[in-house]
Amino acid sequence: MTIQVGASLPAGKLIECSTFDPDNGCPVNPETLDVTAQLKGRKIVIFGLPGAFTPTCSLKHLPGYVEQYAALKAKGVDEIWCLAVNDHFVMAAWGREQQAIGKVRMMADGSAEYVRQLGLDRDLTANGMGIRSQRFAMIVDDGVVQYLGVEGSGQFGVSSAEGVLAQL
Repeated sequence: MTIQVGASLPAGKLIECSTFDPDNGCPVNPETLDVTAQLKGRKIVIFGLPGAFTPTCSLKHLPGYVEQYAALKAKGVDEIWCLAVNDHFVMAAWGREQQAIGKVRMMADGSAEYVRQLGLDRDLTANGMGIRSQRFAMIVDDGVVQYLGVEGSGQFGVSSAEGVLAQL
């Protein structure tokens, strides 16, 4: 069942890798984060997408949040999270490539465990991608979902940075 507005996000773990080796540039020192602890007392925008380096995700979804960072912060958002079913090293490299570091936290759910708990998983096995996240965005205030926009297949609007800004 898909998480609903008014519900608390479930407990879970995500992995973030936000540092890079100065000698070779590779992401290093991944951290396993407790979702509940990270959300406590904060307003966070979480957007989920099918995968790092995929076309809509790389051309529109993540760049929109990077571009709208200041506007989201001005509306009282403490942090912006990008959530994808990729490993933490890929998420870190993609965040660096997209100039998201310091604006959008790149959260990895490599085994799709958290998106399954949210009911926002999507089976893209037929396309060679396995289980992934649906394209979505949510506004979470102190762990409680205030807004949830889930895109239909091939759509992009309610989960965009502009779509979220309209809800704040």
